[in-house]
Order: sequence, then structure tokens, then C-alpha cells
Amino acid sequence: MAEQIAVLGAGSWGSTLANMLVENGHDVKLWSRNQEQVDQLNNEHVNPHYMKDLVYSDKLVATTDMAEAVKGAQVVLIVIPTKGLRQVAGQLNKILEQNNQRPLIVHATKGLEQNTYKRPSEMLMEEINEENRRDIVVLSGPSHAEDVAIKDMTAVTAACANINDADKIQKLFSNNYFRVYTNNDVIGAEFGAALKNIIAIGAGALQGLGYHDNARAALITRGLAEIRRLGVAFGANPMTFIGLSGVGDLVVTATSKNSRNWRAGYQLGQGRKLDDVIEHMGMVIEGVYTTKAAHELSLKRQVKMPITDALYRVLYEGEDIKNAISQLMSRDLTSEIE
Repeated sequence: MAEQIAVLGAGSWGSTLANMLVENGHDVKLWSRNQEQVDQLNNEHVNPHYMKDLVYSDKLVATTDMAEAVKGAQVVLIVIPTKGLRQVAGQLNKILEQNNQRPLIVHATKGLEQNTYKRPSEMLMEEINEENRRDIVVLSGPSHAEDVAIKDMTAVTAACANINDADKIQKLFSNNYFRVYTNNDVIGAEFGAALKNIIAIGAGALQGLGYHDNARAALITRGLAEIRRLGVAFGANPMTFIGLSGVGDLVVTATSKNSRNWRAGYQLGQGRKLDDVIEHMGMVIEGVYTTKAAHELSLKRQVKMPITDALYRVLYEGEDIKNAISQLMSRDLTSEIE
């Protein structure tokens, strides 16, 4: 059955999901702050800054008016970088209160908040009053927008403590190329989604330095161990990390040129400065900020994360990346099962 859905955030992932939901038969309004972007989507059905080759459905309606986008929506999908999530959520809360509206909130944000180390669902719970939301669902997994746009086979996770609401999102989003599985482990899904970006920067850096498959496999595997350790310390189910929002998202992000985190790491490995990489990327590199948050959080919880610590020193303390790799490889020998 067709539903009315608002999508907040018209970047590559937000706009691609909005277009897919239209093709799934739903009534979708896509919100962006950028009037030029909205005009291009409505008049030319393109979003060239983010998705150069995708022609969007003429049934997709874009707007700069969040109240217009949200009015009557049974589901609100938020696809906003972590840094801007609170501001957008606060604005949404006021609109929902004015409309006496209580939609199901879904988010596809992958990161941790600086200084507070809050996960996206925690931020949303703080900014959107309980009476203004039915529930919060996390949509996460190995899903480059570029691949979904060409209808490549994709599988993701909808995670929610209330499995009935996860089931609802599963049905809304699933089609013959986009398959959604359900999970009740919100903590694990969000930690997996956020921390894999750190490892993706490292994987790109290795390739930029000229390392090969063995090095990448070692990094991904030991990176997954770090992700699991931190997530479990906060109550995540360890099994989540061998699923789509864990190893699945990690593999796709750490091995593909479609990943901006991988591309950022590759450029760092080739000798470019971080400020230069950030300036020329044109989109948010979540892993840069997540590295700082995860490093600080691991120290507070006394969780061993040597790869994250090494990347933190490279990104924030100016350590030479080759020296950081040398230190990782010369640490005290230990068991794999730790």
C-alpha cells in the first residue's frame, strides 16, 4: 500500500532512496536547503552535484520547505550528516508538534557526535519529543548510492527495538533489487555503520601507499575486531557485527572507490594533506570526525582500538602514516581471540 514519505536530505544517498521509494509506489517529498538543487530535481530531474548519471522520476517532488515536505507523512526518513543532525531534528520536532503529527522516524546517518559520542538515534531521541514520533528505525548496510541507482542487488538492515516497526520499513523499502532484513540491535547497527568509515580511510591509505590484498584483508579483519569490541562495550549484540550493518558495510566501504572515506584515505596515502582532501571532496567525510570520537570514547571505556588510535595520530597529530603503520606491525604479539 502506498504511503506518504518525507525524505530530509538530498545528497547522494537521500536522493537515491527518495527516488527508489517513488518507484516503489509511494508519495515522496524530498527536502533540501538548496533552492538550485530543488529546481534541478523538479524541472530537469537531475542532481548533478551528487549523482551525475541518475535521471530521477518525474513523480519525485523536491522542496526547500520542510513543513511542506513533512505534512501528512507517515514516515520521515532523515539522511543528514552527523554534524547537522541535531539542528534538522530540532526543526522537524517543531513542525511535528505544530501539525500534531507522530510519524515513524527512519535515519540513515552514519557517525558519532563529537564531544558527546552520541549515536544518531540517541540524538534524535533527545531532539524529537516522544509524543511527536512513533519510533526510530536505523537503516544501515552495504549500499553505495551509485549501485542502488543502477538497481544493483543490495541488502541492508532495518534495526529497531520494536521489531514491528522494523518490519514496516522492511516492506516499504524492499523491491526486486533492494532487500531489507530486520534486526532489533540498534546499538550494534549504529556502531557498525559509524566505525567502518574509520577502517575505510585506513584501507584507502594502504592502497595509496602501494600495499596489496594481504594488507587490506588484515586491516579489514582486525578493524572488524575493534568495531565489535567497542560496540559490545556499549551493549551491542556481537552477532550484529558479522551481519550486513557490520562486516557487510565494512567490506563495501573499505574496498570501493565509490566510498568517499576510502578515497580520502587513498589521497592521504599518496601524500596529500588532510585539509586539502576535505576541501576538494565536496561531501562530508564522516570517518575523519568519527575517528576522533571513537578514539576518545575508547580511552574512556578502556577498549583497545590500535588501528583507530593510529589513524587518530595521523589525522589529528600529524604523524607520518608510514610510521603509524610500522608501529602497528611492531606492537607486542598477542592472540587473535581478544
